[in-house]
Amino acid sequence: MTSTDAPPPGLHDADANGPVQVLNADGTFAPNAAAEPYLDLIEGLTDADCEQFYRDMVVVRAFDRQATNLQRQGQLALWPPSLGQEAAQVGSARAARTQDHIFPSYREHVVCTIRGVDPLDIIRLMRGLTHGGWDPAAHGNTHIYTLVLGSQTLHATGLAMGLVFDRACGTGDPDRDQAVMVYYGDGASSQGDVHEAMVFAASYQTPEVFFLQNNQWAISVPVATQARVPLARRGPGYGIDSVRVDGNDVLASYAVTRRALDQARSGAGPRAIEAVTYRMGAHTTSDDPTKYRTSDEEASWARRDPIARMRAYLRTRGASDAFFDEVDATASAAADDVRERTTALGPISTDVMFDHVYSEPHPLIEREKQWLADYEASFEEGAR
Repeated sequence: MTSTDAPPPGLHDADANGPVQVLNADGTFAPNAAAEPYLDLIEGLTDADCEQFYRDMVVVRAFDRQATNLQRQGQLALWPPSLGQEAAQVGSARAARTQDHIFPSYREHVVCTIRGVDPLDIIRLMRGLTHGGWDPAAHGNTHIYTLVLGSQTLHATGLAMGLVFDRACGTGDPDRDQAVMVYYGDGASSQGDVHEAMVFAASYQTPEVFFLQNNQWAISVPVATQARVPLARRGPGYGIDSVRVDGNDVLASYAVTRRALDQARSGAGPRAIEAVTYRMGAHTTSDDPTKYRTSDEEASWARRDPIARMRAYLRTRGASDAFFDEVDATASAAADDVRERTTALGPISTDVMFDHVYSEPHPLIEREKQWLADYEASFEEGAR
């Protein structure tokens, strides 16, 4: 094995089997020993399922690139790229049931769109036109982005504890039982909120999956500085079963998450997943990754691109040129649509500060809203 072919940092484990992997970097179907317990879930996937995974990844990458360009052109205040992390997100999101609750961090663009969030709602948030982005109840129980990183794990655990108290899990009815999945990164995994959330999750045996996207960099701090052992080993310290998965393998991500959610939903308690992936872009558009990482490192991970890997695999399953052309056209049209709707957005309305303060209409909020409207109108009257 040459140095250029060696696994990149983070894609190894003390476990001889390594992380769960179904597809090699070249798209070859070659499940490793760690993947054997999940093969029944992989075998149950149809051509349509696999093609949907690919479509999700291609479309969100086009959206992500468009949003990055929009920020560079002054249309957005900030943008956190998801380039390179599509497989971890698509596989895990597609593994969830409609009744499950999803708590994203701030980079899970495709997770949210899969669950029914309009990509323009993400744009509005990053443009500064909304305080939250969307109503979770109206978008597949998908909660809003968390910009105070790590706190979403506490929010998720609190809701999961409620599911235990309400007996909304472990009933044996898969159509009724619910689970919670929370996304966070390797940087957030070093924060106290995450560890406190795991303590309570284990104590109350919540129906919860902690989905850690280890993209190797907490802004400019490498994961090797944060942890001397694989991050998946932290879960067992709290009594939480944990699995490490190749986060650039969408099939592996799907299977591992599907099994973990099924177990959590059935009442078996929380689970943790470490998806080993890579942030190909900047931490956000305010960051310059050339200051802290090498082009050789980026090239090493580029050869493991999750979209190229899945495209090669679909070829072996007989996917046609017409299919790939149609996906590319769909992605281009989606990106164009986002650009058009973004540039048509108007200024922020003062009304938004009153939205979603309470889940139901509240007389105090209505009075305050009316007072502000009257106050602003008084300036217009005075000018006449």
